[in-house]
Amino acid sequence: MPVQRADARRNYARLLAVAKEAIAVDGPDASMEQIARTAGVGSATLRRHFPSRHALLEAVFRERVETLCAHARGLTGRADTRAALLEWLSAVLADAATIRGLATALTRDRADDPDAAHEHCCSAQLTEAGDPLVRRAADDGALAPGVTIGDLLALITGIALATEHHPDPAADAQRLLALSIAGVSPDQGDGTRHAGAR
Repeated sequence: MPVQRADARRNYARLLAVAKEAIAVDGPDASMEQIARTAGVGSATLRRHFPSRHALLEAVFRERVETLCAHARGLTGRADTRAALLEWLSAVLADAATIRGLATALTRDRADDPDAAHEHCCSAQLTEAGDPLVRRAADDGALAPGVTIGDLLALITGIALATEHHPDPAADAQRLLALSIAGVSPDQGDGTRHAGAR
């Protein structure tokens, strides 16, 4: 039995490494059958470790999402709540725009059957981590009433998806985020009310 457990761990690690490479090249719709073949295992072994594409995407992006969550927790004590929130949103956007498949995984998390979603999915983790930043900014009057962490993550993923095929997706994504924050109506005071930040 211990040999089987060791084999299972090796198979998991190999599948995850191959999946990361495949998704980096082919995006989140990379062939699961090809991932299994490249890893040298059967489809049944792949399905045992990753029963769905969603589970595979979660595993591929887990480390990066956990880093973003830790970043959010590290910013919650900042006195400037607006700057803290914007720093975190910028970090999430940088990853979503440059790590192929992450924005799609976040979008799929939100579109999935709510009964199938759980606390370990990418968007649920980011929502939980970012919510205190949003609440603190709102309490300080740095965010328009009614703006939620869900709204902001939807904005981030939308920008990332819109710029993912640009020559410099990170720069273009950050420019669009800045436009969203500043607003697009310069004649409206400082122009930020329409974007949610004040």
